Order: sequence, then C-alpha cells, then structure tokens
Amino acid sequence: MKYVNHFRDWVFRRVHHNNLIYNTCWEDPRCDRELMAFDRNSEIVMITSAGCNALDYLLDDPRAIHCVDMNPRQNALLALKRASLTGASFEDHFYLFGQGAHPDFAEIYRSVLQPLLPEYARSFWDRRQHYFNGEGVRRSFYRFGTSGAVGWMLANYLRSRPKLYRAIDEFFQSESLAEQQERYEVIEQKLLNQIVNWAVNQHLTMSLLGVPRSQQMLLQDEYSDGATGFLRQCLRQVFTNLPVQENYFWRLYFFGQYERDCCPNYLREDNFAVLGERQDRIRQYTSTLTHFLETNPGAYTHYILLDHQDWLAANDRPALEAEWRAILGNSRPGTRILLRSAASVIDFFPEFVLDAIDFVPQEEMLPVHQQDRVGTYASVYLGLVH
Repeated sequence: MKYVNHFRDWVFRRVHHNNLIYNTCWEDPRCDRELMAFDRNSEIVMITSAGCNALDYLLDDPRAIHCVDMNPRQNALLALKRASLTGASFEDHFYLFGQGAHPDFAEIYRSVLQPLLPEYARSFWDRRQHYFNGEGVRRSFYRFGTSGAVGWMLANYLRSRPKLYRAIDEFFQSESLAEQQERYEVIEQKLLNQIVNWAVNQHLTMSLLGVPRSQQMLLQDEYSDGATGFLRQCLRQVFTNLPVQENYFWRLYFFGQYERDCCPNYLREDNFAVLGERQDRIRQYTSTLTHFLETNPGAYTHYILLDHQDWLAANDRPALEAEWRAILGNSRPGTRILLRSAASVIDFFPEFVLDAIDFVPQEEMLPVHQQDRVGTYASVYLGLVH
C-alpha cells in the first residue's frame, strides 16, 4: 500500500506542477466578505486560485490585496483577467470570461491584452490562445485546465444521456425553491449513479480537481461511499436549500459558461469600471505563503488560506508550523484568518496557534456556512488574532 500511496502522491504532484488547475474559484466570495468585513484599511493576503475572488473583494475598497500562489499558471490567469478589466470593453470582457470564448480572441489578445501582461503571464498565454478561440472539441475556456477537463468529460457524459441533460437544464431554470426541490428529487439518483460514483472516487479524478490524497482519505474516513457520499450531501444542501438562479458556480460546471444574470461580480457590467480602476491594488507573487511573508513583512489585516493546510498537515508538519509562525509574525490584534477544510473538524492547529488566535465556534459559523453556494467544504474556520 505504501508504494500505491507514493504513486498517487507522484500523480498529484505531476498534475499540479505542470498545469493550470482552477479556471474559476470554488469558494463563495459572498460568504467570505460577510465573515471578513473588509474595509478601506484592509491589507489582504490570500491564495490566488483563479483570481475571481480577489476581484470580488475589490468591491469592498481594500487598500491592497496580495495574491500568492505556488502555481505560476494561476497567477497568469489572474493577470489576464486584470488586463481584460483594464484594456478590453465590457462586451469583450464578458465574451472572454463569461462565455469562455471570443471569435476575435487572437486580435484582442495581440492588440489589447498581451501588452498589459507581465512577462511570465505573456509567455503562458502566448502558447495557449486556443483556450479562448471557441474552436475544437473544447469550445470554452472553462473546459481547459485540469478541473475544466473533468467538467468537459462530465458534460460529454451528460450529453450522451439527453433526457438527463434536459432535466438538469430544466432544473437550472427553476423559478422557485419548491420547484427546484421537486426537480432535484427527480435527477439526483440519475446524476449520482454508479458510473459517476466510480469516476468521482478515482484518485486521478480527484487530483485533476485539485484534491490531494490527504483530503481524499478524510472523505473516505467520514463517508461510507467516500467522495461520492460527500458530493451527494453537498449537492443536496446546495440544490434544495439555496436558490439555483444565483448559483453561478454549478451552472458553470454543468454548462461551461455563465449567464449575464448568473455570474461572478467581476463579470457584471455595473462593476466593470470600478474594478478596472482598482485592479492595480492587487499584487501577485509566485511563492509559498511563508516565503512571501518572510520577504514582504507587514501587519496584514486579513488572510484567506483556502484549504491548503489540509495538505500541509498530512504531508509537511514543519512547513505548517512555519507558515503559522509567519502569519502570526505578520499580523496585528484583530487580524482575521479564514480557512476551509475537507474535515468536519480541524485538529491540526499547533498549540501556539490556539494560544494566539480565537476561533469562532463552529455553531456560530454554521449560518454562514449553510449559505455557501459551492458547498464542497466540510468546515470553514474564522480566527481572530489576540
């Protein structure tokens, strides 16, 4: 079993070290903004991911947002979005990141976007213009990247079952919570069938989605049918309790594009001008979080850590402790720290962290967590530095 696990970890490293993983953020910024209470004095440090949420946070007028990611491709994606907000028209911007394709992408890229990109991002996108040209078998940018490839395979599978595909389309057209609950009862078992159950529980599938073996093991421990059991619980919570009309996360995953009335805030026309003006408050770094803090010391007010500490806790305990020491050494009283986990209870906080930070009790976090339109994390933690 040891060699199997070594191989699985090797697969995960190969996937993550050589590819764009996330083409969109899978954390709900509406929940983040409620919990973090950003204001004009906010100095935010966050994991870049796909950059959507950094742009969302700009609407709260923070002083600066420092986006840090070990994967330069994720930073290249945010750089492209920032260039689009600065140089493109709103219509072109929505074609690119709303529909995921533009018929004149080559010209827009050459004349508008490319000159605004830093060298590393320009090098990446020079070789990947086909992501946005709308041609070939993957006709949307959102079917590229490793998580996008899984979405593309799911879409092809659903199209091979036209009745189910139509039922899902009708579900997303539901006009009331009662109607969507009724429709979801019809599609749930057909959607989460044996084929999907098998695929979701494969290590390669989880790796493509950005889920490391440590998180897969958490799901296997907590759910009798592993990742599928967790997915079933997540989808039921999201699809029967929250209005699907505003769930742009899952709409994108099923259909490969957003709608103008169902999309992230950076794709809404009434936010376009202000985000274009504020995008230069974002600074980007290809680095570990610890290295960033060691080389850019400061008294930061907010940290958004996503779920990466699940991996650190299982694979590199010294790095986990070093990261927390760096965070605490670059915080101030009242600094807010937000992180998510595949575990329902986080038990990996070092003692010195628990001594320095008050974490909001989970029962107090529950009302916000239940409004999360993504639903793919078992827990959300908010800590305040003493």
